[in-house]
Amino acid sequence: MNMNMKLVGVVAATILLAGCHSKSETTADTGAMSGGDVSSSQTGSAIPGSEADLAQNVGDRVFFDLNNSELSQEARQTLDRQAAWLKRYPSVRVTLEGHCDERGTREYNMALGARRANAARAYLVALGVESGRIQTVSYGAERPAVLGTGESVWSQNRRAVTVVAQAGA
Repeated sequence: MNMNMKLVGVVAATILLAGCHSKSETTADTGAMSGGDVSSSQTGSAIPGSEADLAQNVGDRVFFDLNNSELSQEARQTLDRQAAWLKRYPSVRVTLEGHCDERGTREYNMALGARRANAARAYLVALGVESGRIQTVSYGAERPAVLGTGESVWSQNRRAVTVVAQAGA
């Protein structure tokens, strides 16, 4: 009986500690998991106009369907926020990186990665971002965000990532 009471005490303490996760940590974690879609009032320690600011407060990546370079509605929403951010920081130059999952030949993935980066670039330019501020590069499947196999992994690797290349004075 004494052993059962100790076990109940340990379980109760574990439950209490698990419930101590603060709301601000949950909000920040959720924002990072959703591609950085956190309101601009939650800049954390990111310097305004920096790559960390873009990732944390705007979202620095968009995702694509298999063998596709068309922008989804969700991707367009992220790029809308990126365009507004780029207009707010006119000295910032970016590189759009196109990525693929591990399936397909190297040549196919390099071409698909280029199409993905160029689709995101064209959308930003159509929203009024100066084309000279945006470079593109394709990495194909060479730089996966997540290692492994299966759709949950592959879907995270089919992406275009906006990287701050230079911020002028």
